[in-house]
Amino acid sequence: MNAFLELTFIFFIGSVFGWILEVFFRRFISSANPERKWINPGFCTGPYLPIYGSGLCIMYLIAKLETWNLISSPVWNKIVLFLVMAVCMTGIEYIAGIISLKIGKVRLWDYTKEWGNIQGIICPKFSLIWALLGAVYYFLIHPHILDAIYWLSHNLAFSFVIGMFFGVFMIDVSHSMRIISKLKQYAEEYDVIVRYETLKTDIRRYYEDTKQKYQFFHPFRTNRPLHEHLKGLYGTFEQRIQKRRIER
Repeated sequence: MNAFLELTFIFFIGSVFGWILEVFFRRFISSANPERKWINPGFCTGPYLPIYGSGLCIMYLIAKLETWNLISSPVWNKIVLFLVMAVCMTGIEYIAGIISLKIGKVRLWDYTKEWGNIQGIICPKFSLIWALLGAVYYFLIHPHILDAIYWLSHNLAFSFVIGMFFGVFMIDVSHSMRIISKLKQYAEEYDVIVRYETLKTDIRRYYEDTKQKYQFFHPFRTNRPLHEHLKGLYGTFEQRIQKRRIER
């Protein structure tokens, strides 16, 4: 089967199931959500997280390298495999985070309170989690991914569903980019870095305070101008002048 179709299929699976994993993590485990609310995570509004889709593609490709047997010891071969997965996932996380900070002036997630963090984008704790997820993927998920690819090769009509997914996904990305553009305009005007999740939380609380129904899949939709929400959160955003001093 075409390698491109395989990777698009894996991206589709990783994005959707990664979103589900993140929703439950934020609801029941994350310390950033002490109120234990259901949160729609990530950059897009739909039920998918592209960073997990990209990550699953990377893990799939790395797992296939095991057949080369570069290390004679099976145990060390797997340990190195999981470490490589962790490094690659941390790299993806850093690239995505730094692009959002430098270009969009937006912090999509915040690890500034974690030990050993780099610019609040990556940290040892979550790199270790990526390594553990790499092990979980290898032992519990990879065999099923191979089965799913085998199934797809005999049901190519399903590629139409994948095409529809990417159509909706691209529309969603375009919509999210317009929101980022508005946030960037505000950030440049007030010389701050906007905290994406903090803004989402503020809008949800606004809905609760005004006794309105919160729209889970439209976390930025509000009858109050977005600029007013941003102005109310000004004191919670990072001052870019301070940030430059820290980087020096």
